[in-house]
Amino acid sequence: MIGTRIAVARGARRRPWRRALGTGLPALWGTGAITYKLTCPLAQEDGLGARLVSGAVLLAVGTGLICHVRRALVRELRQARRVAGAAQNVLLRPLPPRVGLLSVAAVGLPAERGASVGGDLYEAIATEHGVRVLIGDVRGHGLAALGAVAAVLGSFREAAYDEAPLGGVLRRLDRALARHLRERAREEHPARGPGGRGGADPANPVAEEFVTVLLLEIRPEGDVYALNCGHPWPYLLGPDRVGPLEGAEPLPPLGPFPLPVALGPQRLGRLGPGEALFLYTDGVGDARDAHGRFFPLPEVLGEAVRGGILSPQAVLRVVFPRLLRHTGPAPDDDMAAVVLHNDRIRNARSPAPPATEPAGHRAHRVT
Repeated sequence: MIGTRIAVARGARRRPWRRALGTGLPALWGTGAITYKLTCPLAQEDGLGARLVSGAVLLAVGTGLICHVRRALVRELRQARRVAGAAQNVLLRPLPPRVGLLSVAAVGLPAERGASVGGDLYEAIATEHGVRVLIGDVRGHGLAALGAVAAVLGSFREAAYDEAPLGGVLRRLDRALARHLRERAREEHPARGPGGRGGADPANPVAEEFVTVLLLEIRPEGDVYALNCGHPWPYLLGPDRVGPLEGAEPLPPLGPFPLPVALGPQRLGRLGPGEALFLYTDGVGDARDAHGRFFPLPEVLGEAVRGGILSPQAVLRVVFPRLLRHTGPAPDDDMAAVVLHNDRIRNARSPAPPATEPAGHRAHRVT
């Protein structure tokens, strides 16, 4: 702490000098160029040699000014990237390696170049009700979707603890998204009233925004309950087998339509010891190559679990390199996936970890 304060104090002492240099050097170079032009006898001559010297002097002054401005812009750009990266990492925090009784790994690849967070969101929290997992996809991608991502994630991180029924969690997410859409509609169209779902005029693009959401609750005995609002169902992975874990018809995505009065979660089955769940967004399931062919996700998942130790990190290390080779290094849509593994067979002789959550969440890259 003391070292940090000393570094901050030193940086504060350096800032006045930097400001002085930032304003003083261009003024000094400009003054020198004007003084040379007005007072130097060589600058008043019309000969070829005098013109060459004058041109060289002015070129040197102009080059110095350009280099100074470029350094200042690069310095500001680096600072802006550091601030943006820190803010995005706070929004989409790294997942811990364990959440309750499950080992976890996650990866997210935004389509927006230079961003670490896009329109995909995911979270896993250990609560007294079991491990609650959220994965979702905001309509659109990139930095424009960050507001909806922040609204839904922030609501889930509180509601997962506060709401005993899983339906109560989903209602909290729906209300948080509706508030965000109302505020955004007022900011973009302040002269219009708040009419319509989410406070957006039907002609306003905000009225068309939605978020697909998959909510899972994995109880200590392994039973999996789900509420699905227009999101892809997960895959159940086991030793040498892969299969979709599907429920009834999903609800509509959050945003355009109100939730039904009854919100009872569906029981999808049981996550047994040694099995895993693969959760993903549309960017993974609908990924295409240059010829329009879909990414063969079931086949690649089968390769990931065949003949090896089923671990979340190993699955993602197989899937995502294949996915990027399929789509190319610049995907058209955000991509995200979460793997939850019940490793109680491997840890059968060790005591089960407490159902508490570490301070951090979410990792964007598998290490």
